[in-house]
Amino acid sequence: MPGPGPHMIYALGSGHGLMHVSDGMFGPHHCLTYAINAFFGPDIGSFSEWLTSIMGSGRILGSSVEQWIHDPFYYALILGFPLSLLYSWVSRFLLHKGVLDSFSGVPLTKRQCFLLIFAGSLSHFFLDHLFEENGHSSMYTWILSTGWWKTRAPINPDAVIVIGLLCASLIGGFIYIYRVKPLKSVRRQYHKSLRLSLAVAIAYCLWCASQIYLVRPRRPAVGEEADLGVLVFLGIFFFFPHWLCILSMNPREIVDSKEQLPL
Repeated sequence: MPGPGPHMIYALGSGHGLMHVSDGMFGPHHCLTYAINAFFGPDIGSFSEWLTSIMGSGRILGSSVEQWIHDPFYYALILGFPLSLLYSWVSRFLLHKGVLDSFSGVPLTKRQCFLLIFAGSLSHFFLDHLFEENGHSSMYTWILSTGWWKTRAPINPDAVIVIGLLCASLIGGFIYIYRVKPLKSVRRQYHKSLRLSLAVAIAYCLWCASQIYLVRPRRPAVGEEADLGVLVFLGIFFFFPHWLCILSMNPREIVDSKEQLPL
């Protein structure tokens, strides 16, 4: 499975991108908390086992914790609240001591820390599910199982029509939402576009699931493609954690107020 390097670089790279586009609302404290939990978080059991490998009891303790903590959701549910208290205190300490800038002048709240802990856990498993167990992890196996690998997939006219309509609706709706008009609210357009993408994604998944799990005999939902597994995986382990990072951002008013302070 991926080691500390890929986990940290992936999370820090994503964090740098959010810092760049958010214009200070996602700061270094956000980025560091997210990156630490993307690497060290769910691996805290195995990491403790490695550190205490010279002690028999330490190895047993690490193994017992690992089975509960090394999970994208259990990690946040079990350790999310106590760790959010710790990271919030560390953020306040680093800021007051002048060790790490926050761009906004305020430390992370417990809510922001919890969101970043959860996001880090999910991002950790974005890499683990793809690159562990010699490509035979349960998640990766399920993703591939939603494709059609028996023979050459037959072309079903209804599948062509449904998928064509969904994709056309997504593209056409996107163009309609962002069409040129004299008075427009960018924020409102963004929310409309997001709801459109989410609705199409849900309809797409429902169609694929119906062809795989409801129709007998099973039919290829979209040719040979494993679209259901790919969409579910990306939704949970890629888009959702980045959305949590966005929710953890500081309000624009806080960042602007810091910039207006006299030097």
